[in-house]
Order: sequence, then C-alpha cells, then structure tokens
Amino acid sequence: MMKRLLLGGILLAAMSLNAGAEVNEKIWPSMQRDMFPGKTLQQADFIRITAPKRAESGAQVPFAFAVDYPMTAGQYVKAVTVIVDANPVPMTAVFHFNPNSGRAEIATRIRLETDSLVHVVAETSDGKLYVNAAPVRASGGCGGTIDGDETEARSNAGKMRLALDSEASEGNMRYARLQIKHPMFTGLQRDLVSQGFRPAFYISKIDVRYNGEPVLLADTYIGISEDPNIRIPFVAKGDGTLTVTIHDNEEGEFTQQLSVKL
Repeated sequence: MMKRLLLGGILLAAMSLNAGAEVNEKIWPSMQRDMFPGKTLQQADFIRITAPKRAESGAQVPFAFAVDYPMTAGQYVKAVTVIVDANPVPMTAVFHFNPNSGRAEIATRIRLETDSLVHVVAETSDGKLYVNAAPVRASGGCGGTIDGDETEARSNAGKMRLALDSEASEGNMRYARLQIKHPMFTGLQRDLVSQGFRPAFYISKIDVRYNGEPVLLADTYIGISEDPNIRIPFVAKGDGTLTVTIHDNEEGEFTQQLSVKL
C-alpha cells in the first residue's frame, strides 16, 4: 500500500512541476481517498500548524504542529501524518505518539517542490481522524542540482547531537532537540558535475525512548529536509536516559543517548 502511494505521488508531482506557482486545492480530495480509504476526516482547529506563508527556500521550510488534545492513558493522539500535497512524494512523515510523549507536537524542517497545501492528520486512540492544513509558497526543495562530495556526505550520515531544551519544561514535561547529520537525498536531485541522479538516501525511522519506554516513533521520507533538526516532547518520570535510534533506507542504524537530571 505504501509503495503504491509513493509511486502515485511521484506521478502526481511529475504533472505538477511545471504548473503555475500557486497552491492547488484540488489535489487533496483524491489524495485523502487514497490515503485514508473509507475514513471520515473532521476539520479541526485544535491542530495548530506553524509555517511561513512564503518560505525563503523550498529545501528548508520551518514547520511545526501541535495538537491540543489529551495525552492520558485512556485518551490520546496516537499518530500524526504530515502530507505535502504537491510534492513528488506527498507523504512526508508519520509521527506515532503515546501518553509518554506528553504532547503531540513536533517542530522540524520540511521540503516543498512547489507551492502546496500541507495537511496534518491526527488519529486519536479511539480511531477518529482530524485534519487541518496550511498553504505554503516555496519551490525547488525536492529536485534540482546539488554539489558536494557524495562519498563524504554518506560517511558523515547518522552523526547526531541530542540536547535538552532547558527553557521549555513544565512539571515532568521536557523537550529534546535532535540534530542529525544526513544528506536526505531525494532520488530526484542531479549531481552538479555528473548530471546523473543521486540515489535516494534518507532517514526512514526515528525511535525515541526514555528509560527504555517508547516516547516517539517516526516514519520519515524524502520530504524531511537535509540534516534534520527535530524538537521532541517527552515525559521524564525521574532521572533517566533518553535514547534515539535512527535507521536509513540503506539499513544503516545509529544511536545517541542523553542523560536527564530533573
């Protein structure tokens, strides 16, 4: 199913790359039917989206969402899907939350190939689906040409920095800032020298745990920007260790840990 969606997205983008520079609102209805077949998505203003109306670079678009919804054992947001309608691969990321997350929110940077609506779909623990969207004007984030040494970029891939956002804490709530060195090649970029396409090479999973308990699991795709920078919430029940493990699409695995003192 996922492979079919990704291939469908590539075909969709191929038709839209040369379109006029404006948000196309007609893409979403059919995309919603394909991605959430038979499901009803309710419009929800409690899904708050923060993004520029016009981004300076389509390759590095600041993007954040926060879902104002309970995060208790009996009622919580279990998944949030970020979809850039007009991208070659619209599926940008799926973030899986649980009560240990504390809040269903993420701040990161994404790619836009052309002006697009960015949809955020939240699924709650009782199976209901809610949606909100924001228009963003940007271009050239997924294709184009890139320079730099590919071998060096690959050798540095997976290096991480993990730190607490010391200014953001409330009770047991903490926020971690994760920086990952990774080229996040889309497979649609041409090498500036050879003019050949560089193969897709991207982070596919991010697993975050506190004292061994799951905090966040993310499935990520080429719509996440180069050198991902992600702000992650978590509940710290006493002193402990925050562990982040990432996987890429070439079976690479990398781990970073951070000691947390309350």
